[in-house]
Amino acid sequence: MASFSASRNAQPNDQEIWNSLKQAIATSSGFKRWQIETLNDAEMRELSLDQCVSRYLKETLETLAY
Repeated sequence: MASFSASRNAQPNDQEIWNSLKQAIATSSGFKRWQIETLNDAEMRELSLDQCVSRYLKETLETLAY
C-alpha cells in the first residue's frame, strides 16, 4: 500500500498540468495564428496568457462543435 501512496504523490497536480498544457498551446502555430487574426495589440497587452489560452480553446471548441 505504501508504494501506491508514493506513486500517487508523484503525480502532477491540476495546476501543474494546466501550466504545462497552457505553455504547449501558447507555443503552437495555431495559437499564434489565432492571436494575430483575433486580437488587436491593446487586447493582447490586457489579457493574461491564461485568458488568451482559455479564449482560444473556447473558440476552437465552438468551431469544432458545428
